[in-house]
Amino acid sequence: MEPRLFYDGRCALCHKAVRLAVRHDRGRPPVRFAPIGGPSFERLLASLGRPELPDSLLVLTASGELLVRSEAALYLARRAGSPWRLVALLAGLVPRAVRDSLYDFVAGRRRRWFGRTEEICPVMPPELRQRFDP
Repeated sequence: MEPRLFYDGRCALCHKAVRLAVRHDRGRPPVRFAPIGGPSFERLLASLGRPELPDSLLVLTASGELLVRSEAALYLARRAGSPWRLVALLAGLVPRAVRDSLYDFVAGRRRRWFGRTEEICPVMPPELRQRFDP
């Protein structure tokens, strides 16, 4: 199975995170992308109890592990080239409770700070389009 990043399709910050991941992902196989609540999300994660999951970014690894909050962000950073791997290494030294508190603080304010993307339809080259699921 390929790793998947599920994201809030109406959040401008989440879209920026997806664009960053698309641009810098160096892992093999490459990460696939799908919106939270879309058909791919429902098919792969509905059995995990969605109300308990954050509504921002989630990563389902190739081994089937579900990563949330700061662990999801660090996973993506570790797959990227420099300087992101170094950032992930340093951030990984911070206790998870602290990282997750900071993540929750930003995630709770992300729409107010960065806006919403109600009508976003980015133009992508064909080789990238195939990495996105509905």
